Amino acid sequence: MKRVAGDTLRVEADIFCDGRDVIDAVVAYRGPDAKHWSEAPMAFVDNDRWAGDVPLTEIGRWTYTILAWRDLFATWRQDVAKKHDAGQKISLELIEGRELVERYAKAAEGEVAEVLKDLARKLAKTEDEGTLLGVLQSVETAALMRRTGLRTNLSRYERELEVFVDRPIAACAAWYELMPRSQSGDPLRHGTFDDVIARLPYVRDLGFDVLYFPPIHPIGKTNRKGRNNSLSARPDDPGSPYAIGAKDGGHDALHKELGDFDDFARLVKAARAHGLEVAIDFAIQCSPDHPWIKEHPEWFDWRPDGTIKFAENPPKKYEDIVNIHFYRDAIPSLWLELRDVVRFWIEKGVTIFRVDNPHTKPVPFWEWMIGDIQAEHPEAVFLAEAFTRPKMMRRLAKVGFTQSYSYFTWRNTKGELTDYLTELTKTEAAEYMRPNFFANTPDINPVPLQTSGPAGFKTRLVLAATLSPVYGIYNGFELCEGTPVPGKEEYLNSEKYEIKAWDWNRPGNIKDDVRLINEIRRSNPALWHFTNLTFLNAWNESIIAYYKMSAARDNLVIVAVNLDPQNAQGANFEVPLWEFGLPDGASIEAVDLAEDKRFTWHGKVQHVWLDPNDRPYAIWRLVPPGTA
Repeated sequence: MKRVAGDTLRVEADIFCDGRDVIDAVVAYRGPDAKHWSEAPMAFVDNDRWAGDVPLTEIGRWTYTILAWRDLFATWRQDVAKKHDAGQKISLELIEGRELVERYAKAAEGEVAEVLKDLARKLAKTEDEGTLLGVLQSVETAALMRRTGLRTNLSRYERELEVFVDRPIAACAAWYELMPRSQSGDPLRHGTFDDVIARLPYVRDLGFDVLYFPPIHPIGKTNRKGRNNSLSARPDDPGSPYAIGAKDGGHDALHKELGDFDDFARLVKAARAHGLEVAIDFAIQCSPDHPWIKEHPEWFDWRPDGTIKFAENPPKKYEDIVNIHFYRDAIPSLWLELRDVVRFWIEKGVTIFRVDNPHTKPVPFWEWMIGDIQAEHPEAVFLAEAFTRPKMMRRLAKVGFTQSYSYFTWRNTKGELTDYLTELTKTEAAEYMRPNFFANTPDINPVPLQTSGPAGFKTRLVLAATLSPVYGIYNGFELCEGTPVPGKEEYLNSEKYEIKAWDWNRPGNIKDDVRLINEIRRSNPALWHFTNLTFLNAWNESIIAYYKMSAARDNLVIVAVNLDPQNAQGANFEVPLWEFGLPDGASIEAVDLAEDKRFTWHGKVQHVWLDPNDRPYAIWRLVPPGTA
């Protein structure tokens, strides 16, 4: 289960016992550094369901469970009240009430014990039944008795449950991915960390929070890939950054053409000054030149002829990398080494890691490694790049990954988006899976973006950024770059295999839309959350409409998007007047957040017209009645 510091954890359970006795319950909880348990009261909801709220005040791993017991005094108060209201004699019951006070006084400790003893002496001298009943039935006496902590037939839930509490950027952030070596502006000059520093104002001004780099380690030369993933590299081809490791070092080293660690430290510091956090790739694979191969041959798979086994996903073959073997003699030395690599980069100022293909590595390793790291560094964030089977994706999220890539990239129709987002936000997955909606990646050039032009990019931008509070784009997206390798979801002339120089102002770019959407996200708390998503009726299959509302109910944002990149589309849709208790024919103030215009809607059903050649989306904020 995942939450963010400042959240309140609602804990619910079915609690009951035999008979008619009154019961009570609490959530017992401990924060990350707490030595003792604290308690949050639980209250009856309905049909034996109880609920309590735990304030999550700091990041780290929290533990909680449930305690329940019979409340003898509350049971006595309930039964006596019924008998008295029915006109029955209660003389014996009053004696029982006095005896309960005496019993509680003997069991209590500290100040409350003395107060109860005084009360018991007072009750013993009280002969008038009306007066006696009034004192015993008083709210003050009930509160005093509860303070004793006397819990009859105390039951404790057999398990201690956990919730990991992250810092806010783990649950709400806009990611921007770029390759540092392509930031010089000259395809003939390898970019440096200083070149990236010069690009920070651009990334900041677009409104991003996280600046993410693919691997920045030394790149091997053996079987180096050429342009467009060619098996034959030219002398000046830089190779794939995922072919990690060379004579200069491996996962704890820097590609020397990027700069040294002083340069990297300067970049991390400059990024923070621009309001950005640096994220790096944690890719567990090696080029054939990686130092580990000679130092630790037991960490790798070898063929019968003594050659090392290259990475494969038949029929695909990755000649420039080899995979690591996690079992046999690799335990525990490899596991400890990989854990220490993460520690190394945390010491260098990086606390956000995008993990490459975690589903191809042992799940127990991730559970151990992430748990070990976060015990010391609860601020660490891990994004699972696992485009794989749903159950594996969910398992990785359960064992510790902070965020997860998702199938959003391949959900394009209204039905697909509605079904998928409903699954993510309305089932148990919402408790532990935080999808990061990347609209594109260096490896994935989605088919719809290859032919849809700026309209398609705007559509996917708005969907990613407003459906999920965590989303990302890979540079070139804002330039509407979508030229594919024919028949594939891959970029032609991909910068995975060459240094590129981008024209950041080329015609047809959508930078203004990116900037606008990120500003809308920052300004509207309703968009900072994921599970508050509700789809609206919109009577056109090409128009999808939905809204999000803040927990305080003071911020409600509606989004409508045209999913047809070629044609203007219109639809009647419902405005959620019901959220403010308004009838269907009521009027409500609204603000067009894209146009910065305020107006009034009259009635629940309204109409929207969205032209892909202009702006294929509309975003409105409803103004709650009675507010400015």
